[in-house]
Amino acid sequence: MSLVQVFGDGTNEISITQQNRKSILKSACPQRNLSDPLKKIDLFHAKRLFVEKNHKLIYCEVPKVGCSNWKRIIFLLKTNISVRANYIDHEAIHSTKFIKRLSDFPPEQQQMMLQKYTKVMFTRDPLQRIVSAYRDKFLHSGGYYGDHIANRIKSMFRKKEDQSKDNISFEEFVRYLIQKNPKNMDIHWMPMHQLCDPCNINYDILGKFATLKTDSDYVLKVIGAPASIRYPDIKQYNESRTDEKISKYYLSKLPLPMLERLAQIYKLDYILFDYL
Repeated sequence: MSLVQVFGDGTNEISITQQNRKSILKSACPQRNLSDPLKKIDLFHAKRLFVEKNHKLIYCEVPKVGCSNWKRIIFLLKTNISVRANYIDHEAIHSTKFIKRLSDFPPEQQQMMLQKYTKVMFTRDPLQRIVSAYRDKFLHSGGYYGDHIANRIKSMFRKKEDQSKDNISFEEFVRYLIQKNPKNMDIHWMPMHQLCDPCNINYDILGKFATLKTDSDYVLKVIGAPASIRYPDIKQYNESRTDEKISKYYLSKLPLPMLERLAQIYKLDYILFDYL
């Protein structure tokens, strides 16, 4: 029986979209010398992959692409408790020990899971993701980013007498980013292909932030999740979501050479995930 027969006619369109996304990735990876058939998964990538054994799901965490809500879903799938995802605290879901990473399992079991489980990755327009990361981490004082990283950025670009003033600006954040080696970046702004290694991990479903609800529902159907579990619409803060209009507003403030350098950092994300 086909997926269309099981899930209805809408699945045919989704399946075609999935084929197109995977086809672009399959073509672009060898062109950019990013594919290595002999490569085994390393510890960094194994830590990015979250495993839900009951429904044979592997989910790659890409911050600022709905990962908190996907962790809520994985928690509910694993525990089988009757509670709405909205009631699961943001900080708690990122620190819980109930959700296992691929790195928690021995190498032989890791390889079995990578072969037999449904592997999922979600992406987002690269620069929209960066604007979202800035708004999430630096418009709110306190915590590791609002204090520690913000103070580090201020010390790099401000005079000492100005370092206690205001939150860091988006331009200061971008100046900080373009001086970093992408391979050593914080995961919240590290290029997506470096987080999930899609040229060497054969993802079964490639979701996008722009179609997050549709793609998430598709994943849940494919893995046979209970009908009561749906992708939740939860944000940590109350301000509006970072959409195309908001992203353009922030990016338009950057000098053109800085914007070009920023885009260059995420060039492969644009190519591999069809955001050109």
